[in-house]
Amino acid sequence: MSRDTRRAIAQLLDRYGTSYAAQAGITLRNKPSPLFRLLTLALLLSVRIRADIAVDAARELSRAGWRTPAKLQAATWQERVDALGRAHYKRYDESTSTYLGQLATRTLERWHGDLRRLRAEAAGDASAIRRLLGEFDRIGPTGTDVFCREAQAVWPELQPYFDARALRSAAELGLPRDPAALAELVPARDVARFAAALVRSSLERR
Repeated sequence: MSRDTRRAIAQLLDRYGTSYAAQAGITLRNKPSPLFRLLTLALLLSVRIRADIAVDAARELSRAGWRTPAKLQAATWQERVDALGRAHYKRYDESTSTYLGQLATRTLERWHGDLRRLRAEAAGDASAIRRLLGEFDRIGPTGTDVFCREAQAVWPELQPYFDARALRSAAELGLPRDPAALAELVPARDVARFAAALVRSSLERR
């Protein structure tokens, strides 16, 4: 790797290397609450809405105390709508309130409130993790990419996870368009940040 490439990657990480989870105030760990909050954030990012609004909505849900599926499920539909409204998550607030309730219920019923059970069922298979995430309503390909891109920091079996947007961004920057090759450009601890930086830089360029 050339000195110029190393410098460009360092600048990319410095400017754009904050994950959406970190921006939303989620200290990501392999524990039930932060994993569920990441899944909630992935749902909020799954519609055509600005990322900063979705992040603000995730913060608002957290401020309301809904950091676990049980607490989110216990909130009324209107309480969730009002919280989304405070974050200016408009147009999708009512439907998203419904999907948030369904997300909480399914996490409780299918995974007993703990997404580590989903990971265990996947048995280290990244494609199985993607498939199981796809069982949640509204967690489509976009939401699955968000979750896996960020969860790879605590679920190493997902590494290297660079979704299509990250790979396009890498190509635009003259970097390899191959996940394994990209992962070799940074230490393993920075792969998730690198993937986030590629996505964020791409969004800003657009």
